[in-house]
Amino acid sequence: MTITVGQEAPDFELANQFGEKVSLSSFRGKKNVVVVFFPFAFTGTCTGELCALRDDLSVFQNDDVQLLAISCDAMFTQKVFAEKEGYEFPLLSDFWPHGAVAQKYGVFNAERGLALRGTFVIDKSGIVRWSVVNSPAEARNLADYKSALASL
Repeated sequence: MTITVGQEAPDFELANQFGEKVSLSSFRGKKNVVVVFFPFAFTGTCTGELCALRDDLSVFQNDDVQLLAISCDAMFTQKVFAEKEGYEFPLLSDFWPHGAVAQKYGVFNAERGLALRGTFVIDKSGIVRWSVVNSPAEARNLADYKSALASL
């Protein structure tokens, strides 16, 4: 079941592309968080979406907002992907246990072993204030993220 608006966001701790642990709860009381699940590194739609975030990063990562991108890829894959594309935001590995965080958010496709395109805007108190879940083939609209953040 997908997490819905108004619910407390499930906490998690995952390794970023450098092997450093990042937890959702570490931002509580400090920053709003945009959690972006994506199916796989190095795929066309995923690369396009993350490059759009990269190119407009000041909106999604600043003194008030933190961007966290999560896939079921291994940390080493995330590292090479971030280096190749110039991503300066955390790419978190939900590799093992495979898809455990995506499952908590209701966006894990067990049949294909990947996260759906789920986005969750979480306020400073840890409550989901906006979300969208798309199929692996359907790109998300960046303007929707901006509107959700502006409403916080």
